[in-house]
Amino acid sequence: MKDSPTAAAIVELTAATKSFAVPGGQAFHALRGISLRIDAGEYVAVLGKSGSGKSTLINLIAGLDRPTAGEVQVAGARLARMSENQLASWRGGNLGVVFQFFQLLPTLTIEENIVLAMDFVGKIPAARRRPRARELLALVGLADQAPKLPSTLSGGQQQRAAIARALANEPALLVADEPTGNLDSETAAAVSALFRTLVQEGKTLLVVTHDASVARDAHRVIRLQDGLVAADETRDPAPA
Repeated sequence: MKDSPTAAAIVELTAATKSFAVPGGQAFHALRGISLRIDAGEYVAVLGKSGSGKSTLINLIAGLDRPTAGEVQVAGARLARMSENQLASWRGGNLGVVFQFFQLLPTLTIEENIVLAMDFVGKIPAARRRPRARELLALVGLADQAPKLPSTLSGGQQQRAAIARALANEPALLVADEPTGNLDSETAAAVSALFRTLVQEGKTLLVVTHDASVARDAHRVIRLQDGLVAADETRDPAPA
């Protein structure tokens, strides 16, 4: 998909560099002039050892950090040109993020966690928020868990609820950072199956993972090494 002239680019990095100051006055180059494009509807897995630049790449794409040099454009927005307030607003309406440790608010029900995400952004009309939360919970197989607190759910159920929350504001891009890293193999497989379903429905998905079974499902696998793209492979995903 990356070379298709008709596909819409969701992510475009052009010579993106990110450096950090370290003791002694030298700089650590976490990313070294990366250029890549992710098109609408792609399922991309990013692999690499610790320190390869995976987290920095995710932070740049999510607008959580700014490049030292180069350009980062996501869903049509040039992130480096936006203020922190503009970035926060943009992020809420255009990006869904799934974390390794769920980060659901413990005092709210699963349904309320999803509704709150919509309340913050204001993109979804108020009258549609609660029905949409229920629709999303049904999508991830948790319709009967809506009134429960996160602590009463299993780890896999909490991660599926977190995915539903990430989809709340109809984001252009869903980013998952080690989404199966805190799950057993059976539960991880269920989350992987959900990701496949979302991509089949047209979602664009970027997953940073150490899980080979997650990467096996992707349309593309990008391997980072020492802040550079060591490989960028397009392939048919493994059969379900």
